[in-house]
Amino acid sequence: MLTLYFSPGTSSFATHIALHEIGAPFEAKPVLLSKKEQQQPAYLAINPEGKVPALAVDGRLLTEVAATLYYLARRHPEAGLFPAGDIEAEAQVISWMSFAASALHPARLLEPPAAQAVWGHAERRLGDKDWAIGPYSIADIHVFRLFWRFNEALGLDKGKFPRLHAHCERMLARPAVIKTMAAEKAIG
Repeated sequence: MLTLYFSPGTSSFATHIALHEIGAPFEAKPVLLSKKEQQQPAYLAINPEGKVPALAVDGRLLTEVAATLYYLARRHPEAGLFPAGDIEAEAQVISWMSFAASALHPARLLEPPAAQAVWGHAERRLGDKDWAIGPYSIADIHVFRLFWRFNEALGLDKGKFPRLHAHCERMLARPAVIKTMAAEKAIG
C-alpha cells in the first residue's frame, strides 16, 4: 500500500503527479504546512524530518522528491517514466533531477536576475525537445513542479523562456497533472 503525505503547492506536488501517472492505488494524507501540521507530534512520528513529501510504501518511509519519483518510476516501469535499460538516458534523467534539486529549486531564493540566469540554463538545456530527455520522464515532472510554482515570482516571462513555458503547457494538459491539481485545490 502506498500512502502519500503531502501539502498542496509544495514539493510533494511532483510525487502526487507521479502517483497519478503510474495509476497505482494510493492513499493521500494532507499535512498542511500552512497550519504547521508537519511540526505536530503525530506527523513527526511518521516522518521525523517534518517535511513533505513522505511516501509510505507498505509502512516503510521514503522522503525527498527525487527518491519518491525514482521509486515510483522504477516500481511501475509500465508507466514509462524512467528509461530503464538505456544507461545514457537513465543518467540524463538523474542529471536533470540533480540539476532541479541543486540549481533550480535554490534559485527561488535568488534575486530575479540571478534566478533567471539559472533558469536560462534550463531553457537552453531543454532545447527543441518536448520533454527533458526526449521521452517523457520523472525529470519532466520535477522540472515542471518548480517552474510552475516559481515562474511568475521570478519573472520567467514567455518571451525569454518560450521552451520552458511550452513544456509547462504540455504538462498542464496531462491527465495526471489535471487530476493532481484538482485534488490539491480541493484541500486548499
